[in-house]
Amino acid sequence: MTSGTIRVLIADDQMMVRQGFTVLLNAEPGIEVVGQAVDGADAVAKVAELSPDVVLMDIRMPGTGGIEATRQLTAAAGSTVKVLVLTTFDLDEYVYEALRAGASGFLLKDASADELAEAVRVVARGDALLAPDLTKRLIAEFSRLSATPRSPLKERVGTLTERETEVLAHVAQGLSNAEIAVRLVVAEQTVKTHVSRILVKLGLRDRTQAAVFAFDTGLVRPSGH
Repeated sequence: MTSGTIRVLIADDQMMVRQGFTVLLNAEPGIEVVGQAVDGADAVAKVAELSPDVVLMDIRMPGTGGIEATRQLTAAAGSTVKVLVLTTFDLDEYVYEALRAGASGFLLKDASADELAEAVRVVARGDALLAPDLTKRLIAEFSRLSATPRSPLKERVGTLTERETEVLAHVAQGLSNAEIAVRLVVAEQTVKTHVSRILVKLGLRDRTQAAVFAFDTGLVRPSGH
């Protein structure tokens, strides 16, 4: 981020949506829309050209869709761009696939201007953008679809200390650093340090991807499982 300004690219096949979001975000302090893309392939090309910090990515677009574009962007070597997925429908299957593809957050298109701006800021910081109720449903969905934890991921859990594993489980449950600190009776800065080490050890981009990892390895299960 240059001079603290968050650079945003908007990818949506509807021109009115792109223009509307551009007007809303450019009116926010510290946020600048640097470009627009009409589909997933265009988004990938524009990211390479414009180097935005955050991409607002529509899930459903003709040609290369938002999920595939997200996968390409987050898999690119040295990529630091964060993807905030936009959709009209609050459907678990799309949330699940988008997060698996590397998205850092999820937002409905009917979100208010304030919610949109806050989402961009949260994702740019590397924090998780998952509402508590959505997190609970995601845990259930991940547990259902990942009935058998993937072995390579399971092995990576072994690189974590017992306390780091504990912190990771709390992160996956949608708790903030402050909430985790209260649970573990430690300083918030200590939790922040643990989270940073977890991300480095596991090669993950942010808290959201740490949560995805925890779901995929079976570290977190919905209550009753």
